[in-house]
Amino acid sequence: MESQLGDGGSVDLDDTPLEAMTPEPLLTRDYETRPSLVYERLRQRHGPVAPVDLLGVPAWLVLGYREALDVLQDDDGWPKGLENWRARSEGRVPSDWPLGPSLEVNHVLIQGGPGYPQLRTAWDTALRPFQDPRHPQAKKLKTAVTAYADELITLVGQAGGTGLADLSAQFSRPLPLMVASHLLGFPGSQGDDALMDMWRVLDAGPDAEPALERLLATLAELAAMKLKTPGDDFPSHLLAAHPDLSLDELARELFMLLGMTSDHVGILISNTVVEVLSGDGGARASLSAGMVRETMNRVVMRKPPLVNFVPRFAAKDTPLGRYTIRAGDPVWVSSAAAHADPLFADSAAKSSTVSTRAHLSWGAGRRQCPARELASTVAAVGVSRLFERFSRLDLALPVDQLPWRSSPFMRGLRSLPVRYELAAVPDQPPAHDPAAEPAETALPDPSARQRSSLWRYLTSLIRAGR
Repeated sequence: MESQLGDGGSVDLDDTPLEAMTPEPLLTRDYETRPSLVYERLRQRHGPVAPVDLLGVPAWLVLGYREALDVLQDDDGWPKGLENWRARSEGRVPSDWPLGPSLEVNHVLIQGGPGYPQLRTAWDTALRPFQDPRHPQAKKLKTAVTAYADELITLVGQAGGTGLADLSAQFSRPLPLMVASHLLGFPGSQGDDALMDMWRVLDAGPDAEPALERLLATLAELAAMKLKTPGDDFPSHLLAAHPDLSLDELARELFMLLGMTSDHVGILISNTVVEVLSGDGGARASLSAGMVRETMNRVVMRKPPLVNFVPRFAAKDTPLGRYTIRAGDPVWVSSAAAHADPLFADSAAKSSTVSTRAHLSWGAGRRQCPARELASTVAAVGVSRLFERFSRLDLALPVDQLPWRSSPFMRGLRSLPVRYELAAVPDQPPAHDPAAEPAETALPDPSARQRSSLWRYLTSLIRAGR
């Protein structure tokens, strides 16, 4: 049996079952420091699809751009849903597998089966008011994003008009979490404690498990409140679009929005800042005249925040790359590896249009990220405010010494140390009128902010830097 490769050639397929192979571990020290070298080594050995070991569990990793599109655009041939995983059904996935908990939360990005279309339609409906720039709620949200960004920048400036700051901890990570709290309709500053717990979960430290329990409980309480008293916020819109959702199911969807969107957006902001500060003058120049999204599109081609998508599964024995993927095998698409595929990257480099429009950062096909427009807007506003409010920003470390954190899914900076100088007369953001919004989505008052765990943490960073 032969398989067609992306260069027009063909190769005899390897029919060896995945469980009979001895794949090399993916999540190694090399992957932590230089994942591109790991992807390239796998590509050289196996072609566009490679067997890998994910913390003791074998899986297929898709490295080729064409093969990535084949999988992402064919929901019938490569469905999501852990019920499709043969090894899991046969009891061959350890109960303590480290990646199990993140995949067991059955929300819209994980779910397969007959319930998914209704859930995805409800998501699209619930997000539309916040993503359509013509809608009043989208305009209010953009105003809130600007206000939150300025709040964080002003807090950084309390250490002085010039100084050192960690833009990851003090801006890129808290900003999208604050926006998500606004979107979820947390009353006052109540959501700040949930944001700190989300941060702990994303960092996967020793306190991640109790933080996850507290967070899910908080989100369940929020879901119950929105069921009783709906507002002009995402959970209320989602319930209106999908009234059959249980409180537990709604809490899982809110968890997905809070976690996935905030981490993705935070990394995108930091990566764009690094690109502007370490690249040529054209990168910063492109921020003017509404070109920030063009800059972000170029960034995600080289450093996508979401490097590996959650798994899909072969619906039947299917040739892919040089291998036969057996029915029920897990297949992880790597957007980072696909963007580096020479068959794609070499042609994309010839045209800025291709290079900025064809990335897979948000997925492809019918299951593209439902919040991609919202996330792009938050990131674009955040980056714009940074370069408007600071008259000077410089990396405090050489770009090749910046500390990265990698996971099976995301790759972002652990910290982004910069030297800054605030503009003498900062631009004023558009006026924010809390009375124009329902009480549950108004910006918290400063005194409540100062009492919140998030604000106490951010203030402690200012004191530590003095």
